[in-house]
Amino acid sequence: MFHDEYLTLDRESMKRAVVSEDVQKAAVAAGREDLRFEDFLALLSPGAADLLDAMALSSRALTQRHFGRNIGMYIPLYLSNECTNECVYCGFNRNNAINRRTLTGPEVERELEAIQQQGYDSILLLTGEAPARAGLDYIARCVASARRHFTQVSLEIYPMDTDGYRRLVDAGATGLALYQETYDRETYAKVHLSGRKSHFQWRLDAPDRAAAAGFRRIGIGALLGLSDWRLEAAHVGAHAAYLMRKYWRTEISVSFPRMRECPSAFKPHCAVTDRELVQMLFALRIYTKSAGMALSTRESPWFRDHMVDLGVTSMSAGSKTNPGGYGTYSKSESQGQFEICDDRSLEQVQAAIRGRGYCPVLKDWSETFGGVQP
Repeated sequence: MFHDEYLTLDRESMKRAVVSEDVQKAAVAAGREDLRFEDFLALLSPGAADLLDAMALSSRALTQRHFGRNIGMYIPLYLSNECTNECVYCGFNRNNAINRRTLTGPEVERELEAIQQQGYDSILLLTGEAPARAGLDYIARCVASARRHFTQVSLEIYPMDTDGYRRLVDAGATGLALYQETYDRETYAKVHLSGRKSHFQWRLDAPDRAAAAGFRRIGIGALLGLSDWRLEAAHVGAHAAYLMRKYWRTEISVSFPRMRECPSAFKPHCAVTDRELVQMLFALRIYTKSAGMALSTRESPWFRDHMVDLGVTSMSAGSKTNPGGYGTYSKSESQGQFEICDDRSLEQVQAAIRGRGYCPVLKDWSETFGGVQP
């Protein structure tokens, strides 16, 4: 489990490395073909701040080598905004006075059909953490419904044990995204006041359990704004490298969720600038080489458009963060988790991607590609 490796990380040495202003050390790291972990830390440091142009070229070349000029398109569907956790930064915090919804079977079907009509073949199903309302049985039924419409059905849900994850894989789930939020244990305790999400290690080891259960794709990341971005990025890189090494048959990806406005009115502890986010993405691409990189509608149209050819491999478009937002409930009837920044339609985002010389991909995998099943 990654927690065992997490305990071996020398956090004091990591802190010193990521605040270093040694430009020469960063330049040497940037020139290596295969980066060591200490080289990766150097690329996250202030010493690498003036190397962004060179890092951008390396990031672009590595991305094209492993992914071509393709950007995978996906869309999120929030099944429920009910939650028993008390996460101070989240719009679904159980103490927030918002309109709560958990979609019924017919409502889920209506949303799936509305999304399918847009042309998507990859969907991400999300819930809060309220097992009494949106438990394993409910999520499994939603996955089975989604697989009747989509080839790729990914999940962003609360951590489960291996048997629970395996049941979702058997129901048709192909991917799982689970963000640690923050890898700093002290900060984690301060922002997760109560509820099952307050258990740091249970969440940290969830990607291991998901890989063991058979998910084809697993996404990780940190919620940028809770703690120092350089240290968060260092831990994300260590986690990604560990997963890619141990579960080499599973596709590993990294997301970069930067904090947006939400009903909790929580202010980020550590604001992350565009330039810092770019440095983090470049460093992770150069270090991991073949990990996927996802950029959601949390980011502005301008920023997303300019990142198309610099390391990103998947994007969402036309997103709604409230349950039933595609054709069932308005924002006043069903509260969203956060405010999106890029509200362009799928067609508009596809046009922007093509304008950068890249291809938006709606479908990139099918079970039949591996042989006809009897």
